[in-house]
Amino acid sequence: MTSDETLRAQTQPALGATPRQVDTIISGALVVTMDAERRVISDGAVAIDGDTIAAVGKTADVLAAFGARELVDGRRFVLTPGLVNTHIHITGEPLTRGYVPDDTPFFENVFVWLTPLYSHYDEREERLSGQLAALEMLRSGTTTFLEAGTIRFLDAVVDGLVETGIRGRVGRWTWDLPPEPEVYRQTTDEAIKGLVDELDRFASVADGRLAAWPILVGHTTCTDELWKAAAELARERGTGLSFHMSPAHLDPEYFLATYDRRPMEHLADLGVLGENVILTHAVHVDDNEIDILAATGTSVAPCPTTALKVSYGITQIGKFPEMVAKGVNVAIGTDGNNASNYSDLMRATYLVAGLFKDGRRDATMFPAEQAFEMATLAGARGLGLEDQIGVLAPGRKADLVAHDTDRPEWRPLLNVANQLVWSADGRGVHSVWVDGHRVVENYHHTTVDEDRLYAEAQAAGEAITTRSGLPNKARWPVL
Repeated sequence: MTSDETLRAQTQPALGATPRQVDTIISGALVVTMDAERRVISDGAVAIDGDTIAAVGKTADVLAAFGARELVDGRRFVLTPGLVNTHIHITGEPLTRGYVPDDTPFFENVFVWLTPLYSHYDEREERLSGQLAALEMLRSGTTTFLEAGTIRFLDAVVDGLVETGIRGRVGRWTWDLPPEPEVYRQTTDEAIKGLVDELDRFASVADGRLAAWPILVGHTTCTDELWKAAAELARERGTGLSFHMSPAHLDPEYFLATYDRRPMEHLADLGVLGENVILTHAVHVDDNEIDILAATGTSVAPCPTTALKVSYGITQIGKFPEMVAKGVNVAIGTDGNNASNYSDLMRATYLVAGLFKDGRRDATMFPAEQAFEMATLAGARGLGLEDQIGVLAPGRKADLVAHDTDRPEWRPLLNVANQLVWSADGRGVHSVWVDGHRVVENYHHTTVDEDRLYAEAQAAGEAITTRSGLPNKARWPVL
């Protein structure tokens, strides 16, 4: 029995039976399923019942089996699963986007600019920052994200995220070594207690759409005791664990000088790495570290825009093709708004598809289909949600994106994978559903007052940068 015949048998009601009623049917679309066969269904339909996909198939078959309280004309749309952003700073940077000069080396970028700027956010501003980041992600097709851990006021941020309807995993920024900025200073005991507290209070929020993970800053900021405690907490609570590692040469040099081992070797010895771990960057790694990542099942989230802007050397020494060849799950992140400046994962996916073609002078590197898999399936796998999101299929969460093809960058539409990765970006996202709720419609969020949010973000950004005392180094004079 073919896939279409199986689908027809599953959806076709018995003779004389009343069609099953569902909440929403989007009909007539080009449906990119991302299922095991990577089927693309022309004149396709998706039926949504509550927070779940009830059926995916040809429009005629779905309409024969289901009735809907809302019928959406999808003839102008390409429907895809929601994208999964596996590393983004939703606080600390959205309200200071672009303030850090773009000629700043890595160490200066982080410790002279970013961490001081983060320290000047108050509770209201962090809530606003989280909402602005969520709005940008949703409006550009990302339905699920993993926070980078720059949150101080977790309660307020989670409250704001609930209002946006986005799906995500969050956690307070945690380290126990650097003494500055003082506002972040924690002892090892305080850091561990903070992780336990957030896991207790935010185990499941908004019917599981949001939840806390132990999220460490990583790099060279954690004692072995904190590394091991965070990993054990993640295993005990059934969560993931995330942290930054090896974007630049500083991390390997520190670990070699301190432990006589490279970062992945040391973390593996501590029992930190594993299938529930997704680490960010991993540009400066050697072949043995790749073998360790593969053997432990650890996922990696490169952030290609950051790597370009902050000069990590990703096209010169990055080993992501080798990671994929060894079986490492490689997803994609957008990072923060002073390193990436945007939170549009479609633009980051374009870079993944292109960087290594040029860097290796090999056009077979990361074809469009593989790049889009990284933005959906690999992200879902890295977050431990591969049985819920990343695919349009019955029983999966109703997280989907309607890309508007009535736009010049979408015509002519001859190869949908190439269009999604090489032609389109998040500005063509017309509508978004998360958990079956339409959170973006006709290019705007359905519940957030966008004009108010933009005005408040502008005022807050100006206030934060003023309070920081850091100079505005824009090269063009504003008169």
